[in-house]
Amino acid sequence: MARDTEQSLRLHIDAATYTDQNTVLAELVSFARLDQSDREAITARAAAWVRQIRAAADPGLMESFLAEYGLSTDEGIALMCLAEALLRVPDADTIDALIEDKIAPSDWGTHLGKSTSSLVNASTWALMLTGRVLDTRRPSPVRQLRGAIKRLVSAVDSLIRTAVGRAMKEMGRQFVLGENITSAMKRAAGMEKKGYTYSYDMLGEAARTEADAKRYHLSYSRAISAIATACNQGDIRKNPGISVKLSALHPRYEVAQEEAVINDLLPRLRSLALLAKSAGMGLNIDAEEADRLSLSLELIDRVLSEPALKGWDGLGVVVQAYGPRAGRVIDTLYDMAQTHDRRIMVRLVKGAYWDTEIKKAQVEGLDGFPVYSQKAATDVSYIANARRLLGMTDRIYPQFATHNAHTVAAVLHMGADPETFEFQRLHGMGEALHNIVMADAGTNCRIYAPVGAHRDLLAYLVRRLLENGANSSFVNQIVDEDVSPEQVASDPFDALPFPGPKIIRGTELFQPERPNSKGYDLAHAPTLAAIDAARNPLRAKTWDAAPLLATDVTDGAAQDVSNPADPSDTVGTVQTATPADVTAAFDAAKPWDISTSERAAILNKAADALEANDAPIFALLAREAGKTLPDCVAELREAVDFLRYYAAQAKDDTKPAGTYVCISPWNFPLAIFTGQIAAALAAGNAVLAKPAEQTPLIAHLAVTLMHEAGVPAHALQLLPGGGDIGAALTSDARVGGVAFTGSTATALKIRASLAEHAAPGTPLIAETGGLNAMIVDSTALPEQAVAAIIESAFQSAGQRCSALRCLYIQEDIAPAFTAMLTGAMDALVMGAPWDISTDVGPVIDETARQGIADHIATARAEGRLLHALPTPQTGTYIAPTLISVNGIEDMTREIFGPVLHIATFKSGHMHRIIQDINATGYGLTFGLHTRIDDRVQFVSDRILAGNVYVNRNQIGAIVGSQPFGGTGLSGTGPKAGGPDYLRRFAAPVAAQAVDDWDHDAPQPLPALRAQSSDKVSEHTMPGPTGETNRLSTWAGAPVLCAGPGPETVQAQIKAVEALGGRALAATGPVGPHSLTVGPAYCGVLWWGDAETAAVLNRALSKRDGAIMPLISGQPDVGHVLWERHLCVDTTAAGGNAALLGEVAKNPAP
Repeated sequence: MARDTEQSLRLHIDAATYTDQNTVLAELVSFARLDQSDREAITARAAAWVRQIRAAADPGLMESFLAEYGLSTDEGIALMCLAEALLRVPDADTIDALIEDKIAPSDWGTHLGKSTSSLVNASTWALMLTGRVLDTRRPSPVRQLRGAIKRLVSAVDSLIRTAVGRAMKEMGRQFVLGENITSAMKRAAGMEKKGYTYSYDMLGEAARTEADAKRYHLSYSRAISAIATACNQGDIRKNPGISVKLSALHPRYEVAQEEAVINDLLPRLRSLALLAKSAGMGLNIDAEEADRLSLSLELIDRVLSEPALKGWDGLGVVVQAYGPRAGRVIDTLYDMAQTHDRRIMVRLVKGAYWDTEIKKAQVEGLDGFPVYSQKAATDVSYIANARRLLGMTDRIYPQFATHNAHTVAAVLHMGADPETFEFQRLHGMGEALHNIVMADAGTNCRIYAPVGAHRDLLAYLVRRLLENGANSSFVNQIVDEDVSPEQVASDPFDALPFPGPKIIRGTELFQPERPNSKGYDLAHAPTLAAIDAARNPLRAKTWDAAPLLATDVTDGAAQDVSNPADPSDTVGTVQTATPADVTAAFDAAKPWDISTSERAAILNKAADALEANDAPIFALLAREAGKTLPDCVAELREAVDFLRYYAAQAKDDTKPAGTYVCISPWNFPLAIFTGQIAAALAAGNAVLAKPAEQTPLIAHLAVTLMHEAGVPAHALQLLPGGGDIGAALTSDARVGGVAFTGSTATALKIRASLAEHAAPGTPLIAETGGLNAMIVDSTALPEQAVAAIIESAFQSAGQRCSALRCLYIQEDIAPAFTAMLTGAMDALVMGAPWDISTDVGPVIDETARQGIADHIATARAEGRLLHALPTPQTGTYIAPTLISVNGIEDMTREIFGPVLHIATFKSGHMHRIIQDINATGYGLTFGLHTRIDDRVQFVSDRILAGNVYVNRNQIGAIVGSQPFGGTGLSGTGPKAGGPDYLRRFAAPVAAQAVDDWDHDAPQPLPALRAQSSDKVSEHTMPGPTGETNRLSTWAGAPVLCAGPGPETVQAQIKAVEALGGRALAATGPVGPHSLTVGPAYCGVLWWGDAETAAVLNRALSKRDGAIMPLISGQPDVGHVLWERHLCVDTTAAGGNAALLGEVAKNPAP
């Protein structure tokens, strides 16, 4: 296979990423060349080994542990979560809370005495006693005893803390060889005497900062030097080796940063290889996620070409059999070895990131997976590719890493000389099996041994538990006497063929309601090449925009539209609408009077048109709005999702509100613009759409495509312009409703204009800003939390309503955490949004830039500027900036850019932080990073925010999965992309008063009493695996039922309470002024005359604070309840236990 360039290597490898898996499997079955008699012999040999292992006194600790505490038990998952977090927590309060959270609720007694391992039984006994002490639900004597002891001394908690900490460390000692390379090598001597060799793995997370990368590089270098003292064999295969992770050698080891990776990581890898050559040892490059595979091969190819490494046979590469590309990768490595005249080592493994790959493909909406979706397919792939490797021993030394007896038997059955390959196992696992195999077959075996401090072990340990804890795992089943040896050693070929993947693809997440929007894998070489080929011709194209009306357009002023990243780049021109155009548009507007199904078909056709025009959309979003390619993809997908979702949600009996004015922002100039229009059209309204002044070109393209799809001009008209056009639109008496996204101040102006000019009760849907906070406690994984913070605060240059503005860090971890955060900031790339390498583009215009710059300058003058990146000199850029505050109360307004404010808090004071956040009056998004489930419940029940995110970033809400919108100063509701949104685009259901007040004297308004929100409903939303998405409604502030008349008031109360809301009764006529200054109800119901309604409405519009609507008809759910969406990343503690457990319960037929 000839390859002229690295790009062709990338294309060759990535072309097979999403290939048809059944086709590949059919080829693999043929390639394996194992007939029925071969397979029966393999199974029989493996089953005999299983019997031998079971007959042994000690089958192994990991095997015993997983037999008792697999992923099918609550206790197994609790232990996994505890192991993942405990040893990194520095403060006693949080350690106690974590232990109580994980241990007390579980039923440890059911496991007591059941294991063959005394250590497992002893651990179960200790955990059972701990659970009994901690469980406050048990009978009162235990509860009272614990309470009495706690009042006297904290000895019980201290003992529990010490005992559980020791248990975690002891567990760690079973699976980590030593806390440093010297102690590990000493401990390895015993197994080396038995004929084993070692490959040492220096534990740790991927580098988040350049300092991390340098530290890991130094650690690897020192380890190689230490291991060199044991490399005393002439054959490099007989010497110990080292395993390295490329992600540890660069903070941005990803395709988008390819140039930086080549410049910085490659020299580090080359230096390690040269050091390993000098030591006479092997250096193995560990496999990582699928989106890094082709980039890794590029680096490996370059290292192999290094002349100074000629004659060294020690470069090793890990290949993961769960990927359909495994065979292609092995062939490519063989080709490299021949091209560069090298001999290399290839370690074949099953694969370590399966659950991560499945979730990522679903999140990205991809039509396929980069890994097999069934375990049997991976096992078949492993055996077939073992056959492939055994045919390449002239250039490759195969290393078969497996604890599966069937796989070992299959490799041996292929008849290769045992000196031409080796088996490998993990330290602490598979010892019984490989002891037998070494004795039976004279094989070589290398132990993969983790080395590092206990806290660095955690991620590794959890990954091993996840890999091997599923019920279908060989390691899990090996000591389970209920599973026969033949079943444990069953033939994976018997499970094939199966009718395709059982796991839902990204394209299918929202079926049968609607197809998902098209996904783009931006690390996939063919996808990137296709995007570049399509949009590159548009790099200098200019577009023209003008009003699109159902009547004649007057001649308005034309002005240039500039690229915020490069003022010299004129993207196009726009002719702005005039007040006469506004009047003409209202005159020409007509509701879209066709059937709901016909409207839905046209909206779906419009969605298809957007996807078909991805190239001009990506080009315009980059040049007009300054959006990076990932943001362009997300924006297009959201716009498509809105069209399809509202088309599916529309009801046949919906009566349109009339002519709806949609005013959208520049920060989502396609997605929100399209979403507002789609909802209004789905309900049958006529729409007058005013895009943001800064982004008219993308809006013009979107409306043009909707018209071409079949939306009539009288139902959708475009009026580009500035604030004067928005004011004209919202001050016309014919407006039937307004959907607005933008600042709180502008929303209040629109509210006042509607009160002055429109009919009372005209709906206003306002999604406004927020002072969004995140809390990180000491149980959080710092690397994970930092990644989420970087995305939440700085993606899209911080120009998202949902963006993180104020970060609270528990003071016990603050210094080290802040250092990691600033280091991760330094790894961000600022530049042209068109470039795939750019992380942070410009802010939208000079006005925005200056306002943010002034805020930063004030912080700098006050000595509160903690960190800032260098700022590009061309374009309207603001560098990511970190500013110190005492708390969110120091922030008087939202800074709409890449500026993060940071505060610390004391352990035990989280409730105060929640009170401070709620006191701002804003309630849009909130983030929490913790491993304590009780804390998640405590916080999510109390925080007044529309969208709550746990152990992930707090941006990027998905239509129909994570409905988006806030409460209080952050918006009116209902949530966009949610089930109640379309209600507000329908005509209100009329209601009439049945009586009147018997006097005219205004009465005092009923007072509000302190009352927490009550949950009224909750249901699970669709979404990817590894995430919990729950939408709930809450009764908060009551509705004032103003009548008129006592019987009308009672009817209003009944209507509100029927929806789950709270109501307060007026006792007489309501004075308008009292509404302006009175209690903050969630709305006022008035079913009386229009003249009084207008007076009351104007009084409400003069209020400070959150918008309080006048409801002139029957209330709907959105009037009386507020919505909260909770999204929890359930994989945060190390992996997707639920997915692995589910697959284990549903193997391929």
